[in-house]
Amino acid sequence: MRSLPAAIPVLACLLTGALLTGCGASGGGPAGASAPATSASVTATSASATPSPQATAASTHRPKPAPTTSAPRKSAAAYAGNPAGHAAVPAAARAVDTSKPTRTVGDGTPASCTSAAVVAAVAAGGVITFSCGPRPVVITMKATAKVRNASSRVVLDGGGLVTLSGAGQRRILYMDTCDQAQGWTTSHCQDQSTPELTVQNLTFADGNSTGQTAEGGGGGAILVRGGRFKAVGDRFVRNRCDRSGPDLGGAAVRVLDQYHGLPVYITASTFGGAPGLGGSCSNGGALSSIGVSWVVLNSVITYNSAVGSGANPARGGTPGGGSGGAVYTDGNRYTVRVEGSLVAHNDAKEGGGAFFFVSNDHTGTLALLKSTLRGNPSHGFATAGYPGVFYIGAGKPDVSGSTLD
Repeated sequence: MRSLPAAIPVLACLLTGALLTGCGASGGGPAGASAPATSASVTATSASATPSPQATAASTHRPKPAPTTSAPRKSAAAYAGNPAGHAAVPAAARAVDTSKPTRTVGDGTPASCTSAAVVAAVAAGGVITFSCGPRPVVITMKATAKVRNASSRVVLDGGGLVTLSGAGQRRILYMDTCDQAQGWTTSHCQDQSTPELTVQNLTFADGNSTGQTAEGGGGGAILVRGGRFKAVGDRFVRNRCDRSGPDLGGAAVRVLDQYHGLPVYITASTFGGAPGLGGSCSNGGALSSIGVSWVVLNSVITYNSAVGSGANPARGGTPGGGSGGAVYTDGNRYTVRVEGSLVAHNDAKEGGGAFFFVSNDHTGTLALLKSTLRGNPSHGFATAGYPGVFYIGAGKPDVSGSTLD
């Protein structure tokens, strides 16, 4: 266990699924038996890397008692994020001003807030708000909303009252600057500055990308490639993607490529939040990426699972997967910074019950600052001294003001 002074209290967010509904590539990882691993091989394309001898079976530690916080809540957005998180939020990671929207979904009644209206608004782009009445509403998506690449930005703001549901049948939101069906606007689609996609004050529920093969699959609720992406004040619950595969992942969100390597920002958001609400995928029960940097601030990532088997590259006779119960990242020079956040009760069948981080050229860095990692079992392998983490990168993970149990 690594314990430093500032532990984050456990979030007492026991919202039930019924209540919420009513509110209405290539990768890296050990290649060995599922028994404790002492060595591993990882690949980005044909590259390989061997972790230090610190890679070993995950240690188990009894969590320390922590104070809980609770308060009456009135909307889905009120449940998002870690109320005990106090990380400073830079301007780039904050919510977009939507006081003067480009367009509005709905005419003030729940019946007017339809899947078709959401799909049309996202395709048209701009700043999008919702007018569905004063009470929470669930919009069941009949088709995936797709961003057109000619849009300079797309902002979806649910005002804390809107749930977009994939009904367990489809992905909810999609942006891919290299998808010619959405318009090919540059000759360098993998590194273009727009569209800028922001989702804020929304709940994404029951997204499912199982069987989707575009960009290697994954991204049960949201798949992004290119441009810029951030999420602020959102909830992600019960999202799914394929249960096997060595490198696909991100039951909630999968991101491939960001303009000039700038990070994805996740601010004051919740992934899971209570038993039965977490995401499930072969890898990355919440988030997943290849070669993409992340900054996760004042957020909660709990009760998510990586359910694949065989790691990456896949052991013989296995389909591969099972790493990064909460977050799965892979690539070369990229960074992950998690600050003011609670990451607990996630589970990986293979490695990294909380975080699977592999920088194939050993240039990437992982920082866990003023955060709590607790009860994130890695059933195959983890990095010694860092419960719930499997790490190959530059030096050691930066753990400051955090508790890892």
